[in-house]
Amino acid sequence: MKILILAGGSGTRLWPASRANSPKQIIPLINQKTLLQDTYTRFKKGFKAEDIFISLNVSQRQLVKKQLPKLKDSQLIIEPVSKNTAAAIGLACVTLAKKNPKEIVVTINSDHFIEREKEYLRIIKLAGKMVSRYPDQLVLIGLKPTYTETGYGYIKLGKQLKGWGKDNFFKVESFKEKPDLKTVRRYFKSHLYLWNPAYFTFRVDTMLSLFKKYLPDQYKILMAIKKSPGKIKEYFPKIKPISIDYGIMEKATNLHCLKANFCWADIGHWRTVYEVLGSKSKNNLIKGKYLGLDSKDNLIYSLTGKLITTVGITNSIIVDTDDALLLCSKDKAQDVKKIVENLKKKGLKQYL
Repeated sequence: MKILILAGGSGTRLWPASRANSPKQIIPLINQKTLLQDTYTRFKKGFKAEDIFISLNVSQRQLVKKQLPKLKDSQLIIEPVSKNTAAAIGLACVTLAKKNPKEIVVTINSDHFIEREKEYLRIIKLAGKMVSRYPDQLVLIGLKPTYTETGYGYIKLGKQLKGWGKDNFFKVESFKEKPDLKTVRRYFKSHLYLWNPAYFTFRVDTMLSLFKKYLPDQYKILMAIKKSPGKIKEYFPKIKPISIDYGIMEKATNLHCLKANFCWADIGHWRTVYEVLGSKSKNNLIKGKYLGLDSKDNLIYSLTGKLITTVGITNSIIVDTDDALLLCSKDKAQDVKKIVENLKKKGLKQYL
């Protein structure tokens, strides 16, 4: 079984700390290590180092090599340009298929916070065993929602499958990527819907068959790359970007789900940083120099030596870097990516 850590994302919702050349997964947001280093270290506790692969963008290669110096070049699956998660996973599949077309792979995002690591690793290994028993199926890992979140995918559970002891294993009735708030509220009230943390376990040949069925144009390009890997810089940019969720998961019918019970958070925006760093009360969470009056429930995150002060500010995010300052309501944390989109439109590349 191979671990595929997806590390090519841009992290626009964590701007201004996360930038194009130093995205969230390769900066120390939560502790002294980067999110990528934490993810890699976690998997070394349960898997052989040579079975861990990193999918990344060519612009991140040197930073990743510096952070994970023991990785061999053969463990880096490098995209010439970013083309979203379907292309990243497809490229990994054709790369690994050269050695073993029946290899079992689990995809792992590099920006997740995990507690109960032993249980987490047990579930990942169990998903691999399930794929061994059902090689034509994809196994998803699902988690019970703890709040209404529109930024995640959701799995609707179907019939429960027996024979897995204390673990709950289901057919997937449907899969919905990032539903609207009204739909999420309905999902939250039902026991049939789980969060999808995007841990997909599959056999390489099974996944490639889904590319052939649902993303045939992308499949043709991937097969051309497999045949002539030296032409990847010519072929790969022709891929039309789409996420694996929209491109394949929402359409596929051969999905199973393993219901898991470990503490998980997608470090996708600043509100999640606030929650993960532990502020469950109405206190401010402070990283840097700060003085406040009548201010509560805020994240103050400074990457400079500058003193930040507030008066009467609540439920807000303040992020200070050398060249940019973000002030945002915590309830609007998802919308920080729109700032990045506007910076692009206005040609303000120096802030990207």
